[in-house]
Amino acid sequence: MPITKGAKKTLRGDARKRVFNLRRASAMKSALKDLKKKVEAKSKKEAQELLPKAYKAIDKATKRGIIKPNTASRKKAQAARLVKNIE
Repeated sequence: MPITKGAKKTLRGDARKRVFNLRRASAMKSALKDLKKKVEAKSKKEAQELLPKAYKAIDKATKRGIIKPNTASRKKAQAARLVKNIE
């Protein structure tokens, strides 16, 4: 537990930031999950519509520092490859 006044303030701020970070991570994961469901259902048009939303969620998570830039790049490439390979 924090003892000093500054440490207590930091703890409160960290709790607030944690909520935002969890929200961003959850949004990213759900966007990718929705995209994968559309790919498995082989609905190419719907998957192509979801791709920019997944990109946006990944970019926002990267901007907040939830995932690293190379991880974001890899996730975006994998998502694009999934949509491209729908038969």
